[in-house]
Amino acid sequence: MSILQAIRIFLFYLLLGTTSLLWCSLSFFIAPFLPFKARYRFINVYWCRCALWLTKVFLGIRYEVKGAENVPDRPCVIQSNHQSTWETFFLSAYFSPLSQVLKRELLYVPFFGWAMAMLRPIAIDRDNPKAALKQVAAKGDELLKDNVWVLIFPEGTRVPHGTIGKFSRSGSALAVNAALPVLPIAHNAGKFWPKIGWGKKPGVITVVIGEPMYAEGSGPRAIADLNDRVQAWNEKTQREMGSLPPAPEAPAANDQIAV
Repeated sequence: MSILQAIRIFLFYLLLGTTSLLWCSLSFFIAPFLPFKARYRFINVYWCRCALWLTKVFLGIRYEVKGAENVPDRPCVIQSNHQSTWETFFLSAYFSPLSQVLKRELLYVPFFGWAMAMLRPIAIDRDNPKAALKQVAAKGDELLKDNVWVLIFPEGTRVPHGTIGKFSRSGSALAVNAALPVLPIAHNAGKFWPKIGWGKKPGVITVVIGEPMYAEGSGPRAIADLNDRVQAWNEKTQREMGSLPPAPEAPAANDQIAV
């Protein structure tokens, strides 16, 4: 990493932290008096757009979106791979209003967590998976009925670029039970914003929005099938953008040998 790039990264985090503190502080006095959709725009959309602008100016990280025409008119369940912090900025600004599943501890972070608490997040206890699943199902269904997008990172945590985690079924179950589709999203943000370390690489992040995927039927089998299709699409799309190595070829059938 060059000295100039290190300075740019330092300035980025300095300004990101400063704007976050100022914006969250301002939100405490204004946001509580706004209806939810206006509150979401004020707290999340405007600040996330600011974060994306800082990312572009100081880090040289831009983005392109493919498949924007696939976004349905009605909010549904969004399932995306998770590689960095960048996609949380992007998705929160691109889909409005949006609620995401996050670990409960984040709400206790001073200023940031307090502002997040005003955005109707689905805050779960990771140490209690059964209770977490019930919470996602109940609150997620309530949010969808209120025309709020629900974002779920089915891998559960950030995964290094070049790998993919196993997708949990919670998002697919929520979509099936709500009779709504899953909107699949794949990206390669981790290539430029790695999971580990402070270093960042300039470049263009590719975000691919797939066609909405509907369950075929209902019940556990329909949930499992939908989840498998969502993960298969994500893997295929990541391979096409070079984020994952090519799939291993199936062994060729041995020629029959006449005796």
